[in-house]
Amino acid sequence: MIQALIILFSIYTAIKVYVSVMQMGYIIDEKRKDAVLMTKAKYQEAANYAVAKEKVSLTSHLLEYLLFIWWALVGFGVLYDFLSQYILESTFWVSIIFLVGYFTIDYIVSLPLSIYQTFIVDKHFGFTKTTPKLFIIDQIKSIMLFLTVGIGVMALLVWIIENFEMWWLYGFVVIMFILLVINFAYPTIIAPMFNKFTPLEDKELQNKIVVLMENAGMKANGVFVMDASKRDNRLNAYFGGFGKSKRVVLFDTLLDKLSHDELIAVLGHELGHYKHGDIWKNIALMTILFFGIFYLLGHLPESIFAELHTTPIAGVKIAFIMLVFPLLAFIWMPIISLFSRHNEYQADKYGSGVGSKEHLVSALIKLVGENKAFPKSHPLFIFFYYSHPPILERLKVLGFDEYHHKDESSLPHDGIFSFIKN
Repeated sequence: MIQALIILFSIYTAIKVYVSVMQMGYIIDEKRKDAVLMTKAKYQEAANYAVAKEKVSLTSHLLEYLLFIWWALVGFGVLYDFLSQYILESTFWVSIIFLVGYFTIDYIVSLPLSIYQTFIVDKHFGFTKTTPKLFIIDQIKSIMLFLTVGIGVMALLVWIIENFEMWWLYGFVVIMFILLVINFAYPTIIAPMFNKFTPLEDKELQNKIVVLMENAGMKANGVFVMDASKRDNRLNAYFGGFGKSKRVVLFDTLLDKLSHDELIAVLGHELGHYKHGDIWKNIALMTILFFGIFYLLGHLPESIFAELHTTPIAGVKIAFIMLVFPLLAFIWMPIISLFSRHNEYQADKYGSGVGSKEHLVSALIKLVGENKAFPKSHPLFIFFYYSHPPILERLKVLGFDEYHHKDESSLPHDGIFSFIKN
């Protein structure tokens, strides 16, 4: 069974490596062509950044594969034998400490790559403002969250596995409930642990946002500005909260780059997702994935744990879920992304309706430029990884013709647009 799993994981890794290599080659070829949506200099820089990021991803794929092989052939057995020598009386505590050890080793192995991405790649391309001190503080906060909330969730799951025959079903229900709570509580509880949120001072913009939400049947439960610029220069905005009451969060970097009309169009796009029930559709698709994972795990032959040189205690089962999750998610994510890309078109339609196509187009182009997002990708990369349609396709549906913007002097930031006439 383990040998079959290693073969599957090898195929999975080979596909990811192949897609990464194809993506890098595609971008290198495309950057030699005429620039679109950006000036020539920014187009080249965006291409270089995309290739640099993909090199990091390629390294991450290989590291993930080596770590998987080590856990499957050696790691589980070594960690289990070490712990069972000292905590023989309690399978509960063996499980908890086993999980802590599993996540700690994964964290330590992946940390250098995270540091490289932040302080080498992002620093070189002018994104990150994160200092070593801030990075360490963020890591400490993340570790503290893991030691409190994370271990609490693991302890609950271990207790369920040890006490119920249908543990896989009850565990699935509990984990989905916790993920929903975390998702909706993130803007008000978790995010403030890492960033400062202040009420929007621009009353004119705030009134426009309130009116926008009221027209959509929503209520603005506060409009806040997040100090995203202390870490990097990327632009973003999001909604969060339960039901029809939403907290609006704007990155401070976004306020510096977009006009009021462009912001309204972007927020209108986000509201479109809520109006169309896209959040719940995505949750339903993720629920299917998690149900399948828990079902498979609950019906694994016990011989597989002997092959891992362990016994089927709760902690080993949970760690095994985490070990195979990337493989199962990779199979399911293109399906989720296919639905997601369709939803993005509908949200664009809604956003352009509450604002205007011109303002949504100009906002999207500014987001691409400021985030240095290369506007082209290999079809395979889009299939596996794009939850949003390619930006050129989104703009074309909105009526923007990129072929009229080869000349830097006619780029949208100058207020000149070309729309395809129907």
